[in-house]
Amino acid sequence: MIFQYIEGLIQQGLNTKLIEPADETYVRNQVLGLLKLETFPEAVTNAADDTIPNLLEQIIDYAIEENVIEDIFDDKEILSAQIMNCFVARPSVINQTFNEKYKQSPETATDYFYQLSQNSNYIQMNRIKKNIHFKADTMYGKLDITINMSKPEKDPEQIKRERTLKRSVNYPKCVLCPENEGYIGRIGYAARANHRVIRIPLLGENWYLQYSPYVYYPEHSILLAEEHRDMNIHKTTFERLLTFIETFPHYFIGSNADLPIVGGSILNHDHYQAGHYEFPMDHAKSLSSITLKHFGNVSADILDWPLSVIRLRSAHKEDLIEAADYILQTWQNYSDADADIQAYTDETPHNTITPIARMCDDQFELDLVLRNNRTTDDYPLGIFHPHEDVHHIKKENIGLIEIMGLAVLPARLNQEIAEIKHYLLDQTGQVADYHKDWVEHIQTTYPDSLDTAQVDQIMEKELGNKFARVLENAGVFKNLSSFEKFINTLNK
Repeated sequence: MIFQYIEGLIQQGLNTKLIEPADETYVRNQVLGLLKLETFPEAVTNAADDTIPNLLEQIIDYAIEENVIEDIFDDKEILSAQIMNCFVARPSVINQTFNEKYKQSPETATDYFYQLSQNSNYIQMNRIKKNIHFKADTMYGKLDITINMSKPEKDPEQIKRERTLKRSVNYPKCVLCPENEGYIGRIGYAARANHRVIRIPLLGENWYLQYSPYVYYPEHSILLAEEHRDMNIHKTTFERLLTFIETFPHYFIGSNADLPIVGGSILNHDHYQAGHYEFPMDHAKSLSSITLKHFGNVSADILDWPLSVIRLRSAHKEDLIEAADYILQTWQNYSDADADIQAYTDETPHNTITPIARMCDDQFELDLVLRNNRTTDDYPLGIFHPHEDVHHIKKENIGLIEIMGLAVLPARLNQEIAEIKHYLLDQTGQVADYHKDWVEHIQTTYPDSLDTAQVDQIMEKELGNKFARVLENAGVFKNLSSFEKFINTLNK
């Protein structure tokens, strides 16, 4: 069957335009070499008809059976990426094609690159399909809930290998550096042979556009700096974000904050996240319109959202940049003891911003989410971080994606919620201790006997309410009057 799988993969490469007919022999021979095969039949009948990820899995199974590789996570990932690299053009060709398609429209260019990243199996579509998605009604509108089932667990042998072969290698410096493009991989470090990036000049620097291998929303992309440097939110950040959406007006783009606790998982490489998706926060209504007396060309609103968000809008990009920078600098030095906000502990800063940019009705729109990462004895993980009563659902940092209303919840919840459903239906489920208070609340709220459909609806609703509570914990202003005190400071 191996020859049928290889031939099927080549046919899919042709169907998806990864390769042209003139490439067939070359690609076939490259794949044979990787599989340590010295020959190929003159004719292969019944080429396997399946998707690229499924065919690739069959080929990897063959490689394990024939001892080409060991049945270890990194070996499988490296060989998979190397096989698909045989089908992917060199970076110069892909960048040239992207730029040619951009002349037609920005959407045509990104559509091309997004499809390429899926067809090359860089975006792990088979794994992503395992994720559980639904929308939950809350007081803030519908929130997106994802239980993340896509990240594969490392097997014991893989973990043993990593410990045994642990070594200091500084290339690439991190998983976001441009040097990952085409990198074969190694034990404990991701295989990127089939990885490609698009060069995007921004304000005199080279930046690079790629898609996330585990997309959480349509066209989930990453824009990364060429230089390996720490995340930093400053005036130039706003300039870059707004310049990017001028170039790609169908995308949003935002940045995680630049401080621990409130920042994302990677703070050592300057990068942003973008994509073609409308998040729940996009549709948040105005809680209060505000006047920024120093910026007459900029409209501003406090959003009706669990986090503390100022939405700026203007047809004038430069005015918007100046307003955002003024708010950032004011916020970085703002303290309010009544709201538990303290700008500094000695020389350590606590206040920063998570910015999100988009085009809306031919105007520039910029959301500034105010963040503070201070900890206390009562809140050792952060005052404005998920509190202990929601840790059974979400304990990790609240980053850009969650801020906008998309929960990324741990895989353990899939089985744990199934047990809770069994318990609510017939009290036979094994409820984890940390969920027991939650289950008692659900039983009190819904005291009548329930059927399976009702329990499914209840659990989705309750997960949505929990996630809303997580976001409320991250909001620095718990009421409008506290927020307005800060606005008054802006207008002095």
